[in-house]
This record gives sequence, C-alpha cells and structure tokens, in this order.
Amino acid sequence: MTDNWNLVGHEWAVEMLKKHVVNAATRHAYLFAGAPGLGRRTLALRFAQALNCQTPVEAGVPCGECRDCRQIAAMQHADLTVIQADSEGGTLKVDQVREARRVLTLKPYQAEHRVALFLRFQEANDNAANALLKTLEEAPSYAVLILTADTPEQLLPTIVSRCEVLRLRPSEIEKVKRELENRRVESSHAKLIAHISGGRFGYALRLVEDSSLLEKREARLNDLQNLISASRVEKFAYADKLAGDKESMRQAILIWLSYWRDVMLRSAQAETPLINVDRNLEIEDLAGRLDLSAARTVVSRFEDSLEKMEKNVNSKLLAEVLLLDLPKV
Repeated sequence: MTDNWNLVGHEWAVEMLKKHVVNAATRHAYLFAGAPGLGRRTLALRFAQALNCQTPVEAGVPCGECRDCRQIAAMQHADLTVIQADSEGGTLKVDQVREARRVLTLKPYQAEHRVALFLRFQEANDNAANALLKTLEEAPSYAVLILTADTPEQLLPTIVSRCEVLRLRPSEIEKVKRELENRRVESSHAKLIAHISGGRFGYALRLVEDSSLLEKREARLNDLQNLISASRVEKFAYADKLAGDKESMRQAILIWLSYWRDVMLRSAQAETPLINVDRNLEIEDLAGRLDLSAARTVVSRFEDSLEKMEKNVNSKLLAEVLLLDLPKV
C-alpha cells in the first residue's frame, strides 16, 4: 500500500491520521465530513487498517494484505462494528447505537483497537444521537469511534465537539480523470465521469462500475428537459409517479440540482467546470434565457426540497410544487 493509503486525494487527512497512529496519539472519536462519494468510508477503513495492521509497510502504512487488513476492507473484522441506516436516506435507530455501545465494552478480540464506524450519522434520529453522546463519554481506551456525515452542522454540537473533525474536499476534475485513465477507462468516458462526479473519486468509481447509474442520470435529465415545457397535467402526472419511490425521487432531485447549478454558474459567467459537461449546449441555452437571480431561485428551491424530504414532508405535494415552479423558458 502506498504512502497515501492507496487513496486518491485527501493527502493532508492521511498524513494527519498517520501521525496519530505513529505517535500513539489516536483520538477516541473522529468525524469525517464531506459530500457522499468523496471516499469518507474508504478513508475510515484505511484508518482502521492502519490502527490494526500486524505487518505494516512502514509506521502508519497498512500492508493491505494481512488477515486483519483484508477483513477490515471487507467490513467483516471481529473488532470492527459498522452501524448505518438500513438504506441511504433511511433512519439510524437508537437500538443500533446501544448495541454498538455494548460491543465497545468488550476487549478487542484479535486486534489492538476496537473500531466502531457510524456511517451517514446525519441519518440518526434524536434518541440515537443522544445514545451516541453517552457512548462518546464512556468509550474505553482501546475503542476508536469514526463517524461520517455530509456536514458537521447536521449533528449535535455536543457530538461534534467530542470528535476530531476532518472536512474532506473533492479532488481536481483533471486528477480524477487521470486516475480513471490509469484504471483503463477510455479518455472521453473518464472525462465525462470525472465531471459528473464533481471530483468525488468514490462516486466516480461507482459510475464506472455500475453503468445503470449513468443511464438513470440520462433519463432524468431528458425528463427535466421535457418537464420545463410540459403542461400542468403532465407535471402533476409525473409528480405522482415520482413520489411513489422516495429514494428514487431524492436521486432525481440531486441530478436536477446539479444541472441547475450548472445553469446558475453559466448565468454568472463563472469559470467553474460544469458537472453535466455533456449537456453544455442545453445549459448555455438556458443560461442565456434566464438571468442569474432566476437561476439562483431554481437552485434554492431544489436545495429546499432535499431538506424537506429529510423532514418527511409529503413527497407528492413536494414534487408537484417543485415541478410547477420550474421556470417558463
């Protein structure tokens, strides 16, 4: 395994975590914050490997090959507990945190540290969050808790204050493109995926491995083009269908939000690279027909819709309002 733990990006985070391992200065809790697809979980698993590898390449650099490393990578290690909601966008419940707390009281079975990995902790309900707070206060010396979340602001301040917070950032688009090409992804396809991923290498890999994700994106963007000029009846019908699957609706809104952000950036004549680079002509056309204020309003409505979905607002009503409010261009 390389000095950067075979990760793309996050060099500063790897360097800091390595120092904690080498100097035996590991904190009892960490929060890896950043957008989904940045590699938060992968970084957490590499850190767990660095803490527990029996045959490191050098201090703080796990081998990736020993039994402990392989089991941690597969999330099947006896001293690794992974806690997450049943599905993305679901709810992480108090019983899951309580069970994790019970396991953490046990001495490590085969490694030096017992690691608890709480994924997407912004999905925890209030009782689960309070249970974690108690766990953080009572964690034994051999335990390391790692949380991932989109932003620290989504969590209780009392939880964040007890964690070492690492705010992860996307890599440069060109860097992601090069890494994909190194993995034998054809150049033009690598460029498209690097842009769509917004520099999130974990998401880029998912797009490479699962072609259906690109197909669904294409279908949703085609739907959006049709919806902009659709009648009220057509919009109501689409909203009804969209609201039938909450997770599918959330993914559609995320895709549309990335599109409208591109429109807003072009309206502002910003130099920022487009996410939906394959839709450049459409985006330029829309940006030419909308002023910056109108584009920004659309983006705000989509962002607001995502927040309301997390608060379980009526999905059908939300979809109807969102589609009826699309600008007439």
